[in-house]
Amino acid sequence: MDEIPRDQLSGALRRGEVKKHVAAIHVSGKLTLLQRKLSNVLLLNAYDTLISRSRHQIDARTLCLMIGYNSNDMDTLKQSLRGLAETVAEWDMLDEKGQQEWGVSSLLSYAKLKGGICEYAYSPALAEKLHDPKVFALINLNIQRRFTSGHALALYENCYRFVRTGSTGWWPLDLFRRLMGVEGSTYYETFKHLNAKIIKPAVAEVNKTSNILVTPETRKQGRVVTEIRFRIKENPQLAILDMDDGEGVRHGAVYARLREMGVSDRLARQWLASHGEEQVQEKLDYVESRKNVKSMVGYLTAALEGNFTVMPEPEVPAPSGRAERLRRILDAVKARTPTQRDADKRLFAGQLFDSRLREDFEKHGWMSPLNSTRIALFWEEMSPGLLAGLEDATVE
Repeated sequence: MDEIPRDQLSGALRRGEVKKHVAAIHVSGKLTLLQRKLSNVLLLNAYDTLISRSRHQIDARTLCLMIGYNSNDMDTLKQSLRGLAETVAEWDMLDEKGQQEWGVSSLLSYAKLKGGICEYAYSPALAEKLHDPKVFALINLNIQRRFTSGHALALYENCYRFVRTGSTGWWPLDLFRRLMGVEGSTYYETFKHLNAKIIKPAVAEVNKTSNILVTPETRKQGRVVTEIRFRIKENPQLAILDMDDGEGVRHGAVYARLREMGVSDRLARQWLASHGEEQVQEKLDYVESRKNVKSMVGYLTAALEGNFTVMPEPEVPAPSGRAERLRRILDAVKARTPTQRDADKRLFAGQLFDSRLREDFEKHGWMSPLNSTRIALFWEEMSPGLLAGLEDATVE
């Protein structure tokens, strides 16, 4: 999804190009589609602090929503977390000095649910590998949501990190079956079956759904297929969703303004990819025109994630009670992580059955005038006591 900010790194990690002998982290393909999505959401949530923190936390309700679980189905979530803790990640790579390194680790070293919070951790060795953009590519959740097949998502994950080299390199079929989660199946020992039921459908979905195009090639010994590789190139129709390569946007004027304001490299590229330069520039202009703003970055975050609508001057001041209510709600929005904010918006929008109300929320976000009462009720439920002391907290 994106790489760590190179301006905060030193040594070999500052190099802009990926060497051909990149690491290969192989994760067992026996994860279900939802488990695979869960793994990616957890990694995205922890990515900025993978090295600096040994434990990570995410709101369990948000986590369930992001991966398509019923937020009350804790048993299924527990089962999926257990599956990640029992799944092995294996790497075989060349380090910067050309020395071979092999390692193995459980995908999660532990996970626990307590008080509505999911706490989890990675082994230090695996966290180091996952945090290195030359080794592992974070998966864009906007792309991930589109997948309906676990085999297709597994193929995408294992191909995506090689997009800059243009090919996965040759994989023995035994390894490929393991990556797809079908090792041990006598049915898929026959390449004809493997190709018809796994390879062709997965390739078709990756090419239709994601920001890359893959083409399988096989190698034989005699008449028997023994190895497979995938040629990879960017999908020009969906390349804008590629959050891992930020070299293009880094040369733009809007990116430069964001960095001058103090926005991190990762967040600046995420905003530009998610909202587009025009919208980010509009919100930048709006935020920079405001007076007495204590945190420009915080205000810009709320403007983008809450989708403030830039209103022409002069503004009509809201009644003091409603203004205080809105201020508290926007503060609560800013306190959430980007993953949680996205989940909150989708959760609230899912409760709007009137098209007029949905359109107003899509246009104005949490400042939607037609949904103000519903928004207040929603955030009072999300954060009990948030609007305490306001007489008209949830009444128009």
